[in-house]
Amino acid sequence: MIPLHYDLHIHSCLSPCGDNESTPGNIVGMAVVKGLDVIALTDHNTCKNCEAAMAIGKEYGITVIPGMELTTSEEVHVLCLFPTLEDAMGFDAYVEPRILQIPNNPKVFGDQFICNENDEVTGTFPTLLISATDISFDKVDDAIKPFNGVMVPAHVDAASFSISSNLGFVPPDAIFHCFELQHMSNLHKMQDANPYLRNCNVIKDSDAHYIEHISEAVNTLYAESNSIDDVLAALIRKA
Repeated sequence: MIPLHYDLHIHSCLSPCGDNESTPGNIVGMAVVKGLDVIALTDHNTCKNCEAAMAIGKEYGITVIPGMELTTSEEVHVLCLFPTLEDAMGFDAYVEPRILQIPNNPKVFGDQFICNENDEVTGTFPTLLISATDISFDKVDDAIKPFNGVMVPAHVDAASFSISSNLGFVPPDAIFHCFELQHMSNLHKMQDANPYLRNCNVIKDSDAHYIEHISEAVNTLYAESNSIDDVLAALIRKA
């Protein structure tokens, strides 16, 4: 096992709440400067900037996991991480028609820029990406299975958009093996309230919407290598 510094929850300029300077290239560059080994690009309800980020990551020698921060029908945020770009884009195509069809208003919500590997804006996404989908929390595992995805409930200790705030509990039929915290100091509190979490791995990410908020090299996971497959395997390995 080798130690890997990570940040598995980063938004790009495709998320309307993300800064326009958070292009794939700037994200990867900042991750390299901060000494990270592996990152995940997890825009709201889309994977459309993952291809660019992965190409740039390969050039800079940093592992970029293609992902998405899915908003369930209950408005719970769930990180969905994939072993390949093909899997991620397959899930992207599955999710796109299931987003609440509200047109984005850039002046109100922010731009939704799609970029290429040269950080050039090649298009915008018309539907508001921070809207809920029609996928309920208890169906996320079924939804990502055909795409070999790993489900990680996001910021479970948050006051909004989390299983604790929006559901109030971990559903008894939940199937996930890793969850994310905003603050590790809340771990025992969350585990006491939700015994299911005691058998799960836990990660802490930045949820960065600005490149300067990407994590420093302070959070570590242990994997067989820095490959995407090995990192995902480490997340779901029995705690």
